[in-house]
Amino acid sequence: MEKKRQRQNQAVRRFLSNRRAAFGIFFVVAEIIIVVFVPAVFGLDPLTSDIAAGFNSPPSVKHLMGTDAAARDLLSRILYGGRVSLLVGISSTAINVLIGLPLGLLAGYYRGIAEFAVMRAADIFMSFPSMILILVMVSVAGPSLATLIVIMGIMGWTTIARLVYGNVLSIKNREYVEAGRAAGKSNFVLMFTDILPNAFGPVWVILSFRVGGAILTESGLSFLGVGVQAPQASWGNIINAAQSLPNLMFRPWMWIPPGVLIILTVVAFNFIGEGIRDALDPKMYTGISRNGLSEA
Repeated sequence: MEKKRQRQNQAVRRFLSNRRAAFGIFFVVAEIIIVVFVPAVFGLDPLTSDIAAGFNSPPSVKHLMGTDAAARDLLSRILYGGRVSLLVGISSTAINVLIGLPLGLLAGYYRGIAEFAVMRAADIFMSFPSMILILVMVSVAGPSLATLIVIMGIMGWTTIARLVYGNVLSIKNREYVEAGRAAGKSNFVLMFTDILPNAFGPVWVILSFRVGGAILTESGLSFLGVGVQAPQASWGNIINAAQSLPNLMFRPWMWIPPGVLIILTVVAFNFIGEGIRDALDPKMYTGISRNGLSEA
């Protein structure tokens, strides 16, 4: 137990010393604080048109990022769009975990029929191009924020389920699990107290990448017009509204800020995932770096 705690502390230190991971954490936390609190503090409204300011007006003191084709403040819409993108990314990933984790745990522990059913279902889900399938399902169910979150959550469970399944297979017959079984622990207790905590570690790496991928998917769907619908703001539909040639050539304030924010947010989540992966790498515990040289 003491050795396990030392390795966990070492992993935390390695993660915090990773500059890219630290940047990712700082950027994501700052972004969440800004999109949640700034609109409320300054009373920003993404839906009200300011006719006096004009349509497609450039940045000014009153509208720091200009206005869109409906004379709405673009800064307000970008901040509220950030709320939507982060909500979709985090919520759909949470649904991935809620579905994939118990299915992978059951398949790996019980094997047999449970293993066959879960793994074949995962194969079926993974046999279809996910973006196209999500696009079709959203079109059939009707585009909305709730529909988007649920469908993306349901479609993305397979990676987590297969990862947990593989980890459980390698853990279920270890000595401490056998000792718990000999002590009379039930299967439920063994799965959730002895096996799951040790099988879940690598899943942390996937979660950060999944959030970034979900934000990118939502932005793409909203850009195509089947994601979040106007007047509700989303980074994707803000860019969609600015895709005319005059806007692309002469009004960069309408599409560059949301595009840059999509890129930076996805990169920040990927940096966090890489930092967690490196921190949990077993080679790090033995003082061996990725290039095979001993660390000082």
